[in-house]
Amino acid sequence: MIGLVAAVALLAGGSYLSWKTWLQAENPRDQYQIVQVQRGDIEDLVTATGTLQPRDYVDVGAQVSGQLKRIHVEVGSIVQQGDLLAEIDPTVLLANVDASRAGLRSLQANLLVREAALVLARDQHLRQKNLIAADATTVEALRTAENNLRSAEAQLAAQKASIEQTQSLLRASEANLNYARIYAPISGAVVSVTARQGQTLNANQSAPIILRVADLSTMTVQTQVSEADVGRLRVTMPVYFTTLGSQGQRWYGRLRKVEPTPTVTNNVVLYNALFDVPNADQRLMTSMTAQVFFIAAQAQGTLLVPAGAVQSQPRGPRRQSGPGGPAGAASAPAAAASGARAPTEGQPADPRREREGAEAGPRTPVKADAPPAERVAAVRAPNQAAEAVNRGLFMGPTGMPPRGPRQATVRVIDAEGRTEERRVEIGIGNRVQVQILSGLAEGDEVIAGLRQPAGAASGARGNQGAGQQRSGLQGGGGMPMLPPGGPR
Repeated sequence: MIGLVAAVALLAGGSYLSWKTWLQAENPRDQYQIVQVQRGDIEDLVTATGTLQPRDYVDVGAQVSGQLKRIHVEVGSIVQQGDLLAEIDPTVLLANVDASRAGLRSLQANLLVREAALVLARDQHLRQKNLIAADATTVEALRTAENNLRSAEAQLAAQKASIEQTQSLLRASEANLNYARIYAPISGAVVSVTARQGQTLNANQSAPIILRVADLSTMTVQTQVSEADVGRLRVTMPVYFTTLGSQGQRWYGRLRKVEPTPTVTNNVVLYNALFDVPNADQRLMTSMTAQVFFIAAQAQGTLLVPAGAVQSQPRGPRRQSGPGGPAGAASAPAAAASGARAPTEGQPADPRREREGAEAGPRTPVKADAPPAERVAAVRAPNQAAEAVNRGLFMGPTGMPPRGPRQATVRVIDAEGRTEERRVEIGIGNRVQVQILSGLAEGDEVIAGLRQPAGAASGARGNQGAGQQRSGLQGGGGMPMLPPGGPR
């Protein structure tokens, strides 16, 4: 009797396991990757790399030749506009000034002689005029006096011109003497010193650079953007960047300009995009590498789903294909109006869903030619306040109009595993997430893809080795051969 009961129990258990394994349908929720619609922030970004440089800097050079006598600053020194930076030996320059001054004094003395000669020539000319009136001299003597007067006037004018020329040379010599003392043209920090004290500078061909003074309070980020992304940039659009070692800290700015002439390196066309950032704490330094993110669009506190869950659709109403033609197109709004879920394409309608919709009561009827957004609202009315917030938070940079909503579809799954293809409006998207403007509510569950069976990846990686192991451990009858000594 006990044996019979044990046999019946064993048979019942085997039957239950067989039914559990082969006959019971698999739960659809175990077949898909399911994610919930959540609220969060999203950004559509254009990424590039850049280099930091001071916005305002001056390469300070020498305008005169000579030996660099002394440098009063070093790298890192903070200077104000007008501070003395360096001095060049002024011996030769001072001698030129003295020579110009001496020559000027000589010309001024000669000027007195020319003025006295002019007075004499005028007196003689006047005397000859009086004599010719009294018929006491000849016409030839009068003409000689006139020529002497004109000659004295010309010599006086030439002497004055020589004086002006010498004065100009004196001013140039004095300026060169002043250039021997080099002053800071702007306020800032000395970022580099290229000359050495005692070095001889030759400024006859080109101005030798002594040092560089830069204003580090504002830095310029020079970013190289590929030709595929430069069309998405707009002046004044927001941008931020991070640096190595900044631990995720962001510096924000706005795009100032995009240089029209590109740089071509290894057949890669890159355009320079420039923007400025304040650097009051002096944490940003020259030649730092920046990872730059141009914000083409952004939204905060909006509904988000993974990008893999969205299937984009062309704009406009979708045409129904299949049995029934237009009648089938009108059945979806009717089912939505009655509360029943629209059947998945290729599957028959579920009577139980229709009964559930009928029990839920009638809803506002929707016309067959209603736009997709209205039909979606009939299936599940969206939260109008949240919808307004989502649309309001969608921002486009100045001069760049935000991209309008687009139509797409997602597959929604309920707690019982029933799936439904739903029409939605999407906004901003990136490689990871997509913004939902209407058609879904927070907490809805959508299908992001098929779930990979557990151990599939490891099984695929070890498939070849496992096959070799099975061939070595199995006997002729296919039973596993245990190592000597029995199982361990």
